[in-house]
Amino acid sequence: VLLEADLPSDQVVEPETMEAARSIVENRVNGLGVTEPVIQAVGNRRVMVELPGIRDPEKAIAALRHTGLMEWVDTGSLYLKPGTEIRTDFATSAEASSEVTPTQAIYHTVLKGRDLKQAFVEFDSHTGLPVIAFELNQEGAKVFAEHTANNIGKYLAIALDKVIISCPRINGVIPEGRGTITGQFTPEEAKAMVLQLRYGALPIPLKVVDTREVGPTLGQDSVQKSIRAGTIGLIIVLLFMLIYYRLPGLVADIALLIYALVTFALFKLIPVTLTLPGIAGFLLSVGMAVDANILIFERMREELRGGRTLHRAVESGFHRAWTSIFDSNISTWI
Repeated sequence: VLLEADLPSDQVVEPETMEAARSIVENRVNGLGVTEPVIQAVGNRRVMVELPGIRDPEKAIAALRHTGLMEWVDTGSLYLKPGTEIRTDFATSAEASSEVTPTQAIYHTVLKGRDLKQAFVEFDSHTGLPVIAFELNQEGAKVFAEHTANNIGKYLAIALDKVIISCPRINGVIPEGRGTITGQFTPEEAKAMVLQLRYGALPIPLKVVDTREVGPTLGQDSVQKSIRAGTIGLIIVLLFMLIYYRLPGLVADIALLIYALVTFALFKLIPVTLTLPGIAGFLLSVGMAVDANILIFERMREELRGGRTLHRAVESGFHRAWTSIFDSNISTWI
């Protein structure tokens, strides 16, 4: 996905602003749980996002490009339906560049998203529908308590990017700064909203200028070459062990195949999205798995040359190779 600052072409976008936008997009992508994403700046007005394994690109894109500005808006005695576009007295660059001019009056913003401490998805015990639970910071909770105390019976609408998502009536004082946003949300919509709220509002609006989905057709050549290279490499390792070490090498080959199958089974079970770097890492780990066998077999050969019996050579080979195996695995882990 290629995102671009949705501002007039003659308006200068500061590098710090674009970097902040890129960082927030990156946080939202991490919240989606995507494997090995790539988020990088392209020029001085664009951000490129690569999302391996995403099954619903449209919903992912929606979570990334929306500004994510949340406002608690005082509408007095007027109930506003969810989906109503409004204008508030908290102006943003998005409104300044927007071609759409809402006809509604300007409403007062009581609280903003920066007053939010945390947000998460819950399910209503009565309806079973997802709701967005929120908690305000200390300053926001104080303002929230004062406003609810002075406006009982009136409406306090909740807007996301100047669009009403909920318009509850204030039935009493809410001193703790905690509440829920209700509406006809699907679990996916509620999760997307939480991502936008949790990781902050974008400093500038972003629009999608290009979207490409690399599927099995476009990626087939890379996949085939990777499989071919991996197969050749694995066969070479197996043949080397078999020819050079003979019977012990055959035992090592069987153990190596079991290791590969168990690892791949875990990839499928978790599951893991195998990108090209992931495939390379998997093949590399298979090749490195024979290191321990080689260390043990070479130690056994040294013991046999020293005149030890086969039983003693095997026992000593495992024992003396252990320190090297332990050291190499700790080094790999670090």
